[in-house]
Amino acid sequence: MDVKTSIREEDNKTEVTVTLTAEEVQTYIDKTFKQLSKSRIPGFRPGRAPRKVLEQNFGGHDAIFAEITTDMINEVAPKAVDSQDILFIVNPEFDEAENIVEGEDFTFSLHGKVKPTVELLTYDPVTVAMPAEQASEEEINFQIEQLRSYYYSFEDIEGRAVEAGDYVVLDMACTANGESVQGMNSSDRLIELGTGSMPETFEAEIIGMNIGDAKEFDFSIEGNDDYDYLETDAIHAEVTLKGIKGKVTPELDDEFAKQVGVESIDALRTMIEEAINKQKAEQLPALKERRCVEELAKRVHGAVPVAYTNFTRQDILRDFYQQLQDSGITMDQFLAQQGITAEDFQKDLEDEAKEVAEQSLALDALFAELDLEVTEEDIAAEFEVAEDPEGTRKNWEEAGRMSEIREAIRRRKATEWLLETAIVTEETGEEDED
Repeated sequence: MDVKTSIREEDNKTEVTVTLTAEEVQTYIDKTFKQLSKSRIPGFRPGRAPRKVLEQNFGGHDAIFAEITTDMINEVAPKAVDSQDILFIVNPEFDEAENIVEGEDFTFSLHGKVKPTVELLTYDPVTVAMPAEQASEEEINFQIEQLRSYYYSFEDIEGRAVEAGDYVVLDMACTANGESVQGMNSSDRLIELGTGSMPETFEAEIIGMNIGDAKEFDFSIEGNDDYDYLETDAIHAEVTLKGIKGKVTPELDDEFAKQVGVESIDALRTMIEEAINKQKAEQLPALKERRCVEELAKRVHGAVPVAYTNFTRQDILRDFYQQLQDSGITMDQFLAQQGITAEDFQKDLEDEAKEVAEQSLALDALFAELDLEVTEEDIAAEFEVAEDPEGTRKNWEEAGRMSEIREAIRRRKATEWLLETAIVTEETGEEDED
């Protein structure tokens, strides 16, 4: 099989021309007639019917050879394209081809848009800011304060009126249009003011009350989507203030440490420090890779072609739907879990596709500039993780998908170079390990 590639002048699309020798064509002809001969033909034992008889029974010479031609092209084309390390980003179009002729070579061609190439403004190592690899005093103290907040208690506050930020204990009854409002009728209800659990217009009426006070008022819910179902702009409330409470966190001493499960504050600090360091060791490598690739993508000269962004989006969608299927949830369930709309999802998908497309092409450009290579050892290593490395590789080769493996290796090698050469500075101020 001879494979040639060229760029078509009329549309700048990549064309792949494949020529099969007469001997290669004959193998497909022989394979087809061997399969047809297994059919039951009246007057002939299986495998004994002459070719002319088989042709007559299966639509005639032209029909059979048209089918052989189609089957052969469909089998050969992916391998031929793969042999040139070409990745079409849209389904290629096949040029019209005559049926194969026994004893003659056969040529067909296909064309389409392929993965584009980009140039970078510079190929120098990237500079990224990273959090410190070891826990800082500020990080340890922050985690301790977070832990203290979980072990809070309440104390009664007496001798003053309700202030913003207090916890209040209320007997409350709320109605709208003469009907009780679900979730707003209870005794001894504890509410933290200022957290949004109740509308601000309600809380404004509570501030300034004293223990034992009873109050009746209307508060506005206009513009609050949570109450749209009530079909009114205001709710009537009757409340009695039963108590005012303050939140108390434990003292930072050994007694508190024992509550957490360690012997002393020093032991607690050590435990938290080790936990932070372990988390950093697990998360920082991925964060460094992401930031390095993001910095590299900023160097892409010009815009990424829309066709490649669309191709990337389809890849992302295919993986996403596979994950949904594996998780056993529907798209509607996913949207509900995330609290987003279909429009939000589409916007996020578009943003991700643009970002991934730009980063992918940036890595391709870096690999080419560094003159790196994909070796046979690299490819073999990709299949070593499979239960049947040889069988898995053969399947990929038969499907004409080895170019995908080579692409993944190229991008990984470019990423490895980025990480090895990156100039890393330590973040200052608030750390962001999103």
